[in-house]
Amino acid sequence: MFDLQIPPDPAQEPPVAALTAPAWDLTVGLIAATVQLDQRNADPSTRRVGTGFLVDAPRPDGSPRTVLVTAHHVLNGMPASDARIGWRVQMPEGRWRFTPEPVRIRSESGDPVWTRHPERDIAVMEISAPPEFAHAAIPLGWLAEADALDAWQVGPGDELFTLGYPHGYSSNTAGFPILRAGRVSSWPLTPIESFPVFLLDFPVFPGNSGGPVFWTPAARKLPGSVQPDHPFIAGVVVSEVRPGEGRLGIGIVAHAVYVREAIALLDAASP
Repeated sequence: MFDLQIPPDPAQEPPVAALTAPAWDLTVGLIAATVQLDQRNADPSTRRVGTGFLVDAPRPDGSPRTVLVTAHHVLNGMPASDARIGWRVQMPEGRWRFTPEPVRIRSESGDPVWTRHPERDIAVMEISAPPEFAHAAIPLGWLAEADALDAWQVGPGDELFTLGYPHGYSSNTAGFPILRAGRVSSWPLTPIESFPVFLLDFPVFPGNSGGPVFWTPAARKLPGSVQPDHPFIAGVVVSEVRPGEGRLGIGIVAHAVYVREAIALLDAASP
């Protein structure tokens, strides 16, 4: 799936009124950790856009580290050495401003600086994030482990949220992602070794790739099922179901355990 679009650029728009939300709203916490990734194409009127989110994943020695997670094909489809990452800044008067900055994704020789999962469309890379974004990064423990979906009784019909930038659009000129919901539409979900991806009933558009698929208490679960004790990332949007030229409006989600495995590869490469 190619994340090529011709959307309005939030950086060209004026600031907007501050987003206000209760501190307990954990969905807003996931929104704060999600960012737009983009790169201009040879035709300057177009750009390639994807979604990423930040994880607080300390190094093996315990030192702090912020890791950007996205789909591998998002970064791999950006040929230039720098992409843009869509930081957002809250102004003193309470408004927000979209302040994208370059982020290096390829070395001088053109090699990727991100780490790819060897089997799945998952990419991770350590980044230097502004303090407010480093603070907003989700805890590593919120990435679902291999047995988490069974333990939390996640199955067909359960609602999950996803965040992204469909066709490069954001929810406002401050560059916040668009929140959408879908229901788990495949079974079984585990064992992950046999079912590395699952389906989510929501239409996927260019720009959604790399977005987190997650649960917070704001999402609906089937009556009588277990209520998880904290929010969790169930997976990452990597593609859509597309039979030929048709579209079914169903997303393909890679399990979050592969993000954990990709981060472990970062750890293995640490000096």
